[in-house]
Amino acid sequence: MAAPEFRTLDEFEYGSVEQVTPLIRRVIANNPSKFTYHGTGTYLVGHGDVVVIDPGPNLDSHRDALAAALAGERVRAILVTHCHADHSPLAAWMRAEFDAPTFAYGPHPPPDPAMEPPPDASEDDDGASGEPVRIEESTDFDFAPDQAVVDGDVVVSGGGLTMRAVHTPGHTSNHTCWTLDEESTLFSGDHVMGWSTTVVSPPDGDMSAYIDSLRKVAGRGDAVLWPTHGPQRDDASSYVSALVDHRLAREAAVLAQVRAGRTTAPEIVEVLYAGVRAELHKPAARSVWGHLVKLVDDGELVVVGGDLPTLGARFIAT
Repeated sequence: MAAPEFRTLDEFEYGSVEQVTPLIRRVIANNPSKFTYHGTGTYLVGHGDVVVIDPGPNLDSHRDALAAALAGERVRAILVTHCHADHSPLAAWMRAEFDAPTFAYGPHPPPDPAMEPPPDASEDDDGASGEPVRIEESTDFDFAPDQAVVDGDVVVSGGGLTMRAVHTPGHTSNHTCWTLDEESTLFSGDHVMGWSTTVVSPPDGDMSAYIDSLRKVAGRGDAVLWPTHGPQRDDASSYVSALVDHRLAREAAVLAQVRAGRTTAPEIVEVLYAGVRAELHKPAARSVWGHLVKLVDDGELVVVGGDLPTLGARFIAT
């Protein structure tokens, strides 16, 4: 079982326009974090008549860089992979500035109160440095696309560009990748990142859906993946297959811990993440929770007392 081999993105300049392929340019926002790597990569596809993918965070420097990069060009479509705050907020400005329609699978669904952790379990912790420990990027609930798409919809056709939607739920329920047929390319958003694994955090994040979506991408035969964060992957099938193996290995480890008598996500984290800094155990618990929910769905576990599989629930093997 091959472990995923992550890659780094070493050479770039914030705000500059980099021609990464004959049809694709990239502008990286200055919003680095443990979730965004060096920052959000906004892609400009085509020349003259341009498609923009993931306009990015509401950051003045990034907005100005995109305005300069697109000067004299027409934006024909704005494609959004999902509604986290490092991906979609600048879509509103771009839509108004360039009179261009936005496309996405749909808005981010409202939270499920029954599954949401209580405030003391979901709010940010102070780490050893006194800085907040965030679970993932915040959600842009204000974004709603002009045109909602479904899997397989062709959103751009003509002018040398053919692009379609590939629905890949898991990281979020509305996560969607976008193809560029002319270069056998998939813009993979946060579904597949070249530098790291992806956060899959319930209740909207769904580990079962995520693994199914990984298998879907692995079987597509794309030549190159361009994630929103980090470097491209020209080994799409083998790399994504290794990501599937990695998730299934972690799932097996979680199941083994429950069978050994550790019935809650925090108890499992203490063992599986023993070598990870303590202030990161809470975000790790969200990942373990995702696996626990999947194992319940698969019939391997049940929730003690028949309750919902929430973050605070206790689990036992069937």
